[in-house]
Amino acid sequence: MAGLLKPGPRVRALWRTGLDLVFPPQSLDGAPTLAGGLAPETWARIHFLDGPVCDGCGQPFEYDQGPGARCGGCMARPRAFQSARAACLYDEASRDPILKLKHADRLDLAPLMARWISRAARELIAEADGLVPVPLHRGRLFRRRYNQAAEIARPLAALTGVPYLPDALVRRRATETQAGKSGAGRRRNVAAAFGVPAARAAQVAGRRLVLIDDVMTTGATAEGCARALQKAGATRVDVAVVARVKEMGGLTI
Repeated sequence: MAGLLKPGPRVRALWRTGLDLVFPPQSLDGAPTLAGGLAPETWARIHFLDGPVCDGCGQPFEYDQGPGARCGGCMARPRAFQSARAACLYDEASRDPILKLKHADRLDLAPLMARWISRAARELIAEADGLVPVPLHRGRLFRRRYNQAAEIARPLAALTGVPYLPDALVRRRATETQAGKSGAGRRRNVAAAFGVPAARAAQVAGRRLVLIDDVMTTGATAEGCARALQKAGATRVDVAVVARVKEMGGLTI
């Protein structure tokens, strides 16, 4: 009976927000926190991608190579999506808050990460007709109870005024975790895993869409989603994520 009465993640997030209004949030070490419950030290360590980046995959460049410049990897193997942007690098500093959102019911962090994306991907979002979260398979969604990509996309849509399209894309088959797989293995794992329901085709056809997710590693998941949206008639698909793994010499590290 106790399990049946346990509040869901959204209820707990609202409850936590209410408590924050009464008791200012503290970090784990007792230090005051900034917006979203992050300590100043955490903010200082996060590597936000404010400088020049590859127009294709969003990885940072050491110096400005001009508008529309692409890295060697994107020139050698063009992506299924047109452009990608990430708010920060996925590393020791950013990993903790992202995993808290993903696995620890910290939905209060989603609006903060939506603001990060709104800044990093402002050019892509400004021309978009809709924001599409990368979907979870219904089995995984049932176990996790929420989709972290959707929780980020919803406040991002409210912040930017771009329509939120939560059901435009579905994951038609369960896939193995991408962790530990090579780039080719990740692409095989998500091949034909995504699709646009017939009832949502009108939301996609002829539209410029931006995929929203928490982390991009090799981009295999984003490419699988982009192919499905383009097959349904999307004229352009871009990607915006909270964080991306850094690549060195064309290899993801």
